[in-house]
Parts: sequence; structure tokens; C-alpha cells
Amino acid sequence: MDRSKLTRRFRTLLIANRGEIACRVIRSARAMGLRTVAVYSEADRDAMHVALADEAVLLGPARARDSYLNIERVIAAAKQTGAEAVHPGYGFLSENAEFAQACLEAGLVFVGPTAEMMTAMGSKSGSKALMEKAGVPLVPGYHGEAQDEATLAEAANRIGFPVLVKASAGGGGRGMRVVNSAAELTAAITSAKREAKAAFGDDRMLIEKYVQNPRHIEVQIIGDSHGNLLSLWERECTLQRRHQKVIEEAPSPTLNAAQRETVCEAARKAAGAVNYIGAGTIEFVSDGKDVFFIEMNTRLQVEHPVTELITGVDLVEWQLRVAFGEALPLKQDEIKLNGHAIEARVYAENPQKNFMPSVGRIKTWRTPPEGDGLRIDAGYRSGDNVSPYYDAMLAKVIAWAPTREGAIDKLNRGLQETDVRGIVTNIPFLSALVTHPDTRANAIDTGFIERELKNLTSGTGTAGEFELCAAVAAIVNDEQKAAQREANSPWQAFGWMPVGRRQRVFSFRQGHEPAQTITLHYGNGPSTLSVGGRELVFAISSAGDDGFDLTLGGLKSRIAAVIEGHELYLRTRNGRFDLHWVDPFGGESEEQVGEDKIVAPLPGTVVALLAEEGATLEKGAPILTLEVMKMEQTLRAPYAGVLKKLKCKIGDIVGEGVELAEVEPAAAL
Repeated sequence: MDRSKLTRRFRTLLIANRGEIACRVIRSARAMGLRTVAVYSEADRDAMHVALADEAVLLGPARARDSYLNIERVIAAAKQTGAEAVHPGYGFLSENAEFAQACLEAGLVFVGPTAEMMTAMGSKSGSKALMEKAGVPLVPGYHGEAQDEATLAEAANRIGFPVLVKASAGGGGRGMRVVNSAAELTAAITSAKREAKAAFGDDRMLIEKYVQNPRHIEVQIIGDSHGNLLSLWERECTLQRRHQKVIEEAPSPTLNAAQRETVCEAARKAAGAVNYIGAGTIEFVSDGKDVFFIEMNTRLQVEHPVTELITGVDLVEWQLRVAFGEALPLKQDEIKLNGHAIEARVYAENPQKNFMPSVGRIKTWRTPPEGDGLRIDAGYRSGDNVSPYYDAMLAKVIAWAPTREGAIDKLNRGLQETDVRGIVTNIPFLSALVTHPDTRANAIDTGFIERELKNLTSGTGTAGEFELCAAVAAIVNDEQKAAQREANSPWQAFGWMPVGRRQRVFSFRQGHEPAQTITLHYGNGPSTLSVGGRELVFAISSAGDDGFDLTLGGLKSRIAAVIEGHELYLRTRNGRFDLHWVDPFGGESEEQVGEDKIVAPLPGTVVALLAEEGATLEKGAPILTLEVMKMEQTLRAPYAGVLKKLKCKIGDIVGEGVELAEVEPAAAL
């Protein structure tokens, strides 16, 4: 098919996505002079991408299948607003051949490959057959159409355990399971099929040999309708958790120049097998010696910014120019590799609670200024709601420097200066990960995070004397600001007294630790803080909305603080700390929530019941599975006992905190 006949210069672009990628596409499109149209669900009425676009159309209810995955409604939104083209972003309908074809039939330009190319390369099994013909090296595996249990079991036994079971139409680690023995296979396939069906509407599986201690290498490619096909160097995405990428960098620190050219040539050969048009990524796995083709993603990747920073190319702009029917502006030998870039994905999740997704309203959103090699691609702001209906990614922090070591340091600084409150994020985990000695030394594989999980999620340290002083300063600074908003009187200034001195006692508690006390002395003369048997002269000066400067014993330090009632968040030179300001009038009461309740940690859908009423359970035995934010969460017995009652059934949509099952402890029997 001659793609050049199907494209035209357009002026209005609809972005069929949400969150960070929708905001990212809107910015490049507007810089090119295009009018932009956003689409949104009822849960995203006030979302950032809606505010950024020139127009926005409501698609439907919160659930993705009723809004962002509804092809008819997206096409109707384009027609309603006069949009001539559609950019699918990543996820949702971005690799859906039916959607690409529907756009074509509606007279819309689809910013991506044709439906035929997508079908050929979007199926993991189908693409592997193509790659085999093209001479691209493959991991041994089964990619056939037969999906019965006996066929899959026979294939797994023939390949040899451990094997990787994964969704043929999948991505992002969904519908993927590592199986170490034949005894685990049936349950793994059942669970993977269910998750794949929910995420992609397709539960076909393929089985591959699981490469031990693997590295994940991928190559960015882009083609136009004039026969040009380029590779824009490679990325390394080895730092993963549950097959979900966490940190990405470019170029790969693992490859030498010869290996780099080999893998890029293989990627061009892979994409050339279907005369590919548009942006895409060829993914490989390496065992340290050889590189094997895994799959092709026929869309823009989450991690595309690291490629942009080392090449100087705006990939979204190039996607749009290809969709215009233009030729790519550079030749292969003009794609220069400059420096090193690394990216971290910021998620609304709690690493200390098995990365449980976090939902709620973002009360504080602070990021450092962009520039000098630091870039932040975000889809949220202060005041935005993080819902349980979609992927939990909030933003990406990306850093560039001439060297890998410099890029890591800059990325860590960007993470350290990012404060998000109101929900829990993985920012401290990301900071610990990028600064880990093995990460710096590139002594990693795709299983690294799981092995180091305890060290990487150990949480913040104990607040010391410095943090107690910073907590007092935060409260005083907040009170000063409040006073300045009132009558302009010298009596409103903190510590002003004509004669004498007074003191004020503060108590702070961190977690379940005993409260610690610190005393502020103020009035006639310099203010001081008594802590740990010492008295330190202290002063504070405003440093804008992001914090203040604390001078303690002659040493000035920048403090970031957020005060929400009696809850204090502090970021000091020693890290991040959450403190509770104990009510000085003693009116507090604490509700102890039992950890033995089987309750929904977040809103979700019950997708499996794994135990029957009356069953005897060991501690940790699986009871039921919830689908939350497109990922499955298995709830387990908190102790040994008997499953007394199930309070839900498959298909139930349950709210956060709803009790789902009752377990009677063994001691009570």
C-alpha cells in the first residue's frame, strides 16, 4: 500500500490518550502550529491534558472500555471537532489495528503505522515468524495459534523450564509470568490469560525460554512513506520490576561500538521486513553474549525522551511530519550520538507495601526547574486526582549529561528535589535505585530490583536533631506567613517582645516511635532551640513557596516542607521525613486499624476466588485476586486459620476498605 497517498497536511490533531503522554504530544503539536483536541473520561474532567488542549471532548464513564478504549466514541469526537488526524500515544488503542483501520475509513490520518503493519508486528507470535524469515535471531519458544492447555504444556516441556508465559498482544508486563516448573504452569497460564483479556481484550499466549540474568536492549526506529528507515541508537531498560520498566537509559552502557552497530542493523532489518512507517521500537533480550529479538512495539515508547536527549530529535514532531507525508529530515549517518541520558518513571504507588497503587488528590506537586540537562514530562499538577481506573504513572524525570555518571547524578538531584504529597509515590525508591553502587557500576540484570528489594524499600531513616529543628522552623515559618496576611503590625512578627523571653515546647512523633521534644526560646535577643542538651541559635528566612532557609548554629540549609494540619513533611539534606506534630493540648485519639482484616486496599474488581469457605489456610495463603489499575493484586491470609466467610463474588466492583473475607485464626479454633 502506498502510504504517501493516504496522508495529507493537517491542521487539527486529536490525541486519543490521557496523562503524561497526552500532555507531551500536545506540547509538540502546538509548537508546530497545530490545533489540539483532547478526549477525556468522567474521571478526567479536570485533568491536565484537558486543560492544555484547545478543545476537549467527553468520551464516557471512567472505565477505559467505556471511554479511552471505545473506538466509535473516539472517532465521533474527531468528527465533532473537525480533527483531521489522531495521535494514539502509547497504551490504550495505540497498537490496535482495528482502531488504525477505523481512522483510515473515517478519513482521518492515523499517526502511526498502517493496520497491516500493526497486525504483522503487533502480534508477538506473528512477528517472530516474520523475524525468523528475515534472519533476525530469536529466543527459542512456541508462537503457534493452538492455545489449548495440552499444546502449551507440551511446548513448555520441550523448551525446558524456566519458561516465560506472556500475552501475544500484550505489553507493559501485563499478562506475563515466569514459570519455574510444570506444576506451576496451569495456574500461571490461567492468571496471565485473565490479566491479558482485561488489559488487551486478547488472551492468546506464547511461551519462550526464560533467559537467565538477562539484559533488556531496545532500538528506536522510524520510517517514512518515501522508503527511508532509520535507527536512532539503542536504549537499555534492564532495571525492571515484574517485567515493567523502571529506569531507562541511552545509549546502553553494556554494548561496545561494534555490538551497537550490530543490534541497530538487526533492528532496521526487523522493521524493514514490513516496510515499516512511523515510530517504533525493536526490543531484544541479551544473555551477555548474544542478542535475541523479543517483539516490536508499533508505537512511541514511554522511554522515548532518553533517545531525544542523545540525538536532539523531537520524535513526536517526526511522527507528525511522517504523517504529513514528508520525508525524514536526516539520513542514517546524520544521526549523531551525544552524551548519556537516563529516565525514571514516577508512579503513584507505595514501595514499602508491595508497590500497592496509591489513589487520591495530589495536594502538593513541586518539581525542580527544567533546563541544563534536566527534563520533566508530567501529566499531573497540584489538585489533580489520581484515580484507580488507569495506569499509575504520574511523570518521568529525565536527565542528560556528557557522561553516564553525570547523568545519574543529575537524575538523582532531580528526584531529590521533587515533592509530591497527598498520595504515596515511588520517588525515594527511584533515588535509592539510581544511586545503588551496582547500578552505577552497570552490574545489573532484569532480576536486580527483586533481589535488592529490601534494601531499596527500607524507607527513610529516623529523624534526628536537625529534623526536629527543621520541623519547628517549618511551623514558625508557616505561622509567620499567616500573620503577614493579616494586619501589618509589629506584634505579628515572630518573637517580637519589648522585654523578657518566652519558651514554647514542641513534640514530634515519627511513625510508631516515642515522641521527641524540642524547646523554642524567643523574645528579647536571638531565638534559640534547646535539643539534646544543647542550645542552638536559629533563624529562618523565606525562600519562596518551595521552602525556607534554616540557619542553625551558623550553618544555613535549604528546607522543603509541607504542613497539613498536624502532619509535617520535611525534605532536608538527610532525606525525606514524615513527622506528626503532637497536639500540645492533648486532644488526640488514634484509631488502631487491624492488619488482619481482608479488605480491598483500593477500589477494584474481584477477578478470582482462590479459596473456599471452610478451607484451612496457612499464613500467606491466597484468598482472592483483585484487578486494580489494570494490574492484579492477590490478597492473602494474614495468619494461619480457617476461611470463615467470603463476602464477595467474582465480578464484584468493590470500594477501598470494603471487607472481602473473614478468617478465623487458628488460635481461636
